[in-house]
Amino acid sequence: MDLDEWQQHVLIQSLGRRKDSKWSSFEVALLVPRQNGKGAVIEARELAGLFLIGEQTLLHSAHEFKTAKEAYLRIKQLIEQTPELNDLTKQFRFSNEDVSVELHPKKGRSVGARLKFVARSKGSGRGFSGDLNILDEAYELPDEALAALMPTMSARDNPQLWYTSSAPLPHSAVLRRVQERGRQGGRRLAYFEWSAPDDADLDDHEAWRLANPGYGIRIDDEFIESEREAMTDGDFARERLGIADVGRRDAPIGAVLWKDCGDVMSTVPDGNQVALGLAVSLDRTQVSLAVAGRNADGLLHVELLETRTGTDWLYDMAMSAYRGSDAMGIGLDPSTPAGGLMPKFREAEAVTVMMSAREVCAAAGLVYDETHADRLRHTGNQPALNAAVAGATKRNIGSSWGWGRVDTSVDITPLEAISNAAYAFMTLSGKQPKQRTGKVW
Repeated sequence: MDLDEWQQHVLIQSLGRRKDSKWSSFEVALLVPRQNGKGAVIEARELAGLFLIGEQTLLHSAHEFKTAKEAYLRIKQLIEQTPELNDLTKQFRFSNEDVSVELHPKKGRSVGARLKFVARSKGSGRGFSGDLNILDEAYELPDEALAALMPTMSARDNPQLWYTSSAPLPHSAVLRRVQERGRQGGRRLAYFEWSAPDDADLDDHEAWRLANPGYGIRIDDEFIESEREAMTDGDFARERLGIADVGRRDAPIGAVLWKDCGDVMSTVPDGNQVALGLAVSLDRTQVSLAVAGRNADGLLHVELLETRTGTDWLYDMAMSAYRGSDAMGIGLDPSTPAGGLMPKFREAEAVTVMMSAREVCAAAGLVYDETHADRLRHTGNQPALNAAVAGATKRNIGSSWGWGRVDTSVDITPLEAISNAAYAFMTLSGKQPKQRTGKVW
């Protein structure tokens, strides 16, 4: 294999060892736009694990089987084209139950090293782990898959976990957390990201070069120019420049503006009044709970308390937060599935702010106005909330608007929950926001 300098750099830095021979980096993350050569880095790491490092069990998982299949065929070809490696290989398996490469056993072992390829979308990766675990297409890595994998790695002597992906999608909660940790210098995480600045000019050739390590090698100006003409701003920003959230320049709350309102130290001091807000998607699959109040500077502080799938947990957690924080009340839209909790809240004598369609619009307008006026703070380190803001759009409701989503992949319940919490807080504290009656500001 003839690797680019950037590919060599990723491999060298990710394979450093401590004095006790353990990997310096338990986790490795590689975020790079498509067609730059990410696959070659993965292949080199897998071949090194099989033939040089001596890792016994290796797992390569992708979101879809077709991607895992292509990775298998590429590894098979590389091995077969290299006589020294092919001689060490016992067999290649390709069936519905088993897609893998198996080596001849080394002296003293009954089984040889094995590299297995699976598709996460079919659940075939659950409960299986290895000394090396490659999580390709990590933009589609669900929390459940990571939660199933992590405990199984604890029994391994020296495991390593790789996340490889292009830029996160709005719903890529796991990858966004990895990205946040990597940018902040997470412990035992080797982090490699190629992307343009969030506020980059999408037509700037220097931004193209900066975001693509394969620029001038396997990607040229002419090809990128064709992409630019064919793709939307958002798709081009994400897929070619590695910018997750800035492609939609018409977003109600831009990524840079939202980031500027982030303050990891912001919180509501003990004793200050707070209100809660909850939101449930129409299909009941996406549920969020949030809190709002005033921080020490007197600014409106909003924070996501929890976001999960399903509704079973919501009432108990909402009541625990309500009682634990002595909240003034709970804001919700009773026309959504959240309204199903009203009998329980009444029975518990919890104060609720049942929001009409007009008030739902007022809640969205409140968060919009306070953000644009630099009077709102959030912690900045909540990927699900950041993704909701990035993927939000304006949804017409009568003569005004509330929060909508740019596509079905976006979960906007975190944004709806903080808006409902903020509206409930302002209403119950006697500072009810103005309800917008039109679309003209």
